Amino acid sequence: MSEPSDPSDPSDQFDDIVDAETVRDPDLAVIEAGSRTLRTQGGPPQGDPVPSRPQDPELDKALREVETELSTRWGETKLEPSVTRIAALMDVLGDPQRAYPSIHITGTNGKTSTARMIEALLGAFELRTGRYTSPHVQTITERISLDGAPISAERFIETYQDVKPYVELVDAREEYRLSFFEVLTGMAYAAFADAPVDVAVVEVGMGGTWDATNVIDASVAVVTPIDLDHTDRLGGTTAEIAGEKSGIIKPGATVILAQQPVDAAQVLLKKAVETDATVAREGMEFGIVSREVAVGGQLLTLRGLGGEYDNIFLPLHGAYQAHNAAVALAAVEAFFGIGADHARTLDLDTIRTAFAQVASPGRLEIVRSSPTVLLDAAHNPHGARATAEGVSEAFGFSRLIGVVSTSGDKDARGLLEAFEPIFAEVVITANSNPRATDVDALAAIAVEVFGEDRVVVEPRLPDAIEAAITLAEEEAEYGGAGVLVTGSIFTVGDARLLLRRG
Repeated sequence: MSEPSDPSDPSDQFDDIVDAETVRDPDLAVIEAGSRTLRTQGGPPQGDPVPSRPQDPELDKALREVETELSTRWGETKLEPSVTRIAALMDVLGDPQRAYPSIHITGTNGKTSTARMIEALLGAFELRTGRYTSPHVQTITERISLDGAPISAERFIETYQDVKPYVELVDAREEYRLSFFEVLTGMAYAAFADAPVDVAVVEVGMGGTWDATNVIDASVAVVTPIDLDHTDRLGGTTAEIAGEKSGIIKPGATVILAQQPVDAAQVLLKKAVETDATVAREGMEFGIVSREVAVGGQLLTLRGLGGEYDNIFLPLHGAYQAHNAAVALAAVEAFFGIGADHARTLDLDTIRTAFAQVASPGRLEIVRSSPTVLLDAAHNPHGARATAEGVSEAFGFSRLIGVVSTSGDKDARGLLEAFEPIFAEVVITANSNPRATDVDALAAIAVEVFGEDRVVVEPRLPDAIEAAITLAEEEAEYGGAGVLVTGSIFTVGDARLLLRRG
């Protein structure tokens, strides 16, 4: 018989938590998919949540000048793992990131959707929010939002001009100039302090420990599902990646953990013990009680840290969005002290209203009908599998054609293999980003996965979309055809513009 653990010993605490994580029933948080329902309580906000380019030529020119200046800096794929430069910028700016509490979000997939849900929930409780997410779908201003909407082009330009002298000061002092992402992060934190916001919702760019956003001490740290991505920078196993992402967990914080691979969970839980952080795990302290596919989305009952919330309509498709909703709700409860200081639930009607208004552009987003054209920003195998499951569940396509362009640093084969069971044919193309995978190279992989007869190559995205629509219409039953444009956020952004959503 093993000796009882000592609750005062941190190593014993860690072992107990790991044991609970490892042996728990894996079905605890698995969704209970139900039949279709006509419930459409609420709906998404009116208008497109993604801004278009400024209509005023002079304003558009000024914004392009800022974008051009930013483009001379290291891009988001060139990194020097340090927060030294961003910390120096915050110092000369007067530490604007300390002017408000924050919720920090890391993970491999689901970060932006979760951030949007958290933002909607906080806004429904009349808190002024700032949200910082990346990358953008169409316009750079999307990355910095106030009160649930991207900042205007005018405000973006003004913020850049305000911080520019301080950026140049830090550039002159440091070995390397501030990167594109570091400058944008500084702009976001400055804009939030200037607003001022009541709370900032911040998504990491990559990793956690040395990510530029990690100069905040968030009271709530959120970790969405971890999988293999950016392995050349974050590590080759989910445990190694979790080690990097655990860097956002600060002393005394509350950590909201989505369901994780066991090795990743062990790393995250150990970090929580080391920092004396409180942990809430999906499937144990919170989760999904029930889920039914509904017209235009899904109907949920969620178990939060303080109790159950029923009849929640979420106007987004896919089981993964329901899991994101559970994580977002727990994060907001933790921010309000529920589950620790308060044993109660948040106002149910407010929660229902907030979720009913959530939008997540480029995530199983319908942009055309007859045939239905969907856009989804899945860019790695984990995300692609979740998207494939969501499409199969929510849409009764008799024939689905894929349009795929990936980024060169991604696992294109794994992504295509995830989509192979649901695509009748796939059209291989390229997006406008310089890092897009070479069309011929991607087509060669697609032929190996799908077979030559199921692969079409159209180097230009407009031609690829047109070819996919033609293929869908030619052989599908009336009303049963569909097209899914996917593989990269850049592919989705380009397609959105082509289909006049922007």
